[in-house]
Amino acid sequence: MDKFKITGKSRIAGEVTISGSKNAALPLLAAMLLPNDETVLHNVPTLKDTETLVKLIAGTGVNIKKDGNTVVADARTVTDYYAPYELVRTMRASILVLGPLLARFGEAEVSLPGGCSIGSRPVDQHLKAFEALGATITVENGYVKAKAPAGGRLIGCDFSFDMVTVGGTENVIMAAALARGTTRLENCATEPEVVDLANMLVAMGAKISGIGTTTMIIEGVDSLHGCEYSVIADRIETGSYLAGALMSEGDVLTKNTSAEFLHPVLKKFEAMGAVITTGDDWIRAVMKGRPKAVDIRTQVHPGFPTDMQAQLMAVCCLAEGTSTIIENIFENRFMHVPELQRMGAKIRVDGHTAIVEGVEKFTPAPVMATDLRASMSLVMAAACAEGESIIDRIYHIDRGYDDVENKLKALGVNIERIKG
Repeated sequence: MDKFKITGKSRIAGEVTISGSKNAALPLLAAMLLPNDETVLHNVPTLKDTETLVKLIAGTGVNIKKDGNTVVADARTVTDYYAPYELVRTMRASILVLGPLLARFGEAEVSLPGGCSIGSRPVDQHLKAFEALGATITVENGYVKAKAPAGGRLIGCDFSFDMVTVGGTENVIMAAALARGTTRLENCATEPEVVDLANMLVAMGAKISGIGTTTMIIEGVDSLHGCEYSVIADRIETGSYLAGALMSEGDVLTKNTSAEFLHPVLKKFEAMGAVITTGDDWIRAVMKGRPKAVDIRTQVHPGFPTDMQAQLMAVCCLAEGTSTIIENIFENRFMHVPELQRMGAKIRVDGHTAIVEGVEKFTPAPVMATDLRASMSLVMAAACAEGESIIDRIYHIDRGYDDVENKLKALGVNIERIKG
């Protein structure tokens, strides 16, 4: 397995161009299965997860190619409605092909998903909604088998999610777009990535109102057509690089991104003492001195995103004072804590709460990446520690951060990939 060798201490400063959002690109790629037509998607990040989903879609018979950051898919040639365990096991988002396949072809068989081991993240909300749309769902030998009612089309319904689910909302709006009749969905997720998907579906001819709110109404259409669309910037990648500036008295300019999606994070950065300036497509963070301690509570959008919790915790580790971090979204999402502790952090965990007592510096240590977003907190901590740290299991980082070592090198981090 590949590792990173990072030699600190670095001041993280410079410019970095942000890639397309992983969490937006995955549902947008799945949506390319919906039209009996060709679709072009730009600004797709080059990541393990996007590569896996492209392979999975190709396995259904779609003629799909990724060239640079553009994916072209012709879904007129689908022959198979099956997503095998070999591909799905590495990535939870593979479940997102279930809605499009079921809606367009009346049947689908998808392995239950894998991915990061943060909490249970059940797919039951997806399946409940498909049943409400008239599908028959069976789960056997680790596979979800879904069949549309007689006539082969799903039927519009009123459905309220029991809990806010981003993947569930995405899967169901894709399915409802081709259902017969009108679907009213309550308690929808309102994340920018959900909005991005709904906008692409509208560009394909779907009829959706209430985009960006908790209630969406989808008027089913007989068919969708192809379109040309561009993935939004990755707000978590943006926040991760900006966090590096706060940890190292740095100065980071992120380009090709938007402050609109990052308000709760930028507000915390300012509370910690950073000077944040923004333009239409850039955000800059400048830090002088040690950060100030803050309290953070992760929430569904538009609250503080759980995917930035680990990076903020790493900043809090170096802050003056004591910070409290409450994780409300996922259980088991403090797996980075023991790794940060190995680097000298003072953190106490009690259930969903972490109490972080700031220290003056990190110390280098061998550590292990635990999940995709958390791993970046270890990279930044290693860059701020005086001496050499080794980060193992960096396949987690490769799943979520495009061209990560080159971007970090450009920001002054002394990082080297050791092939394993």
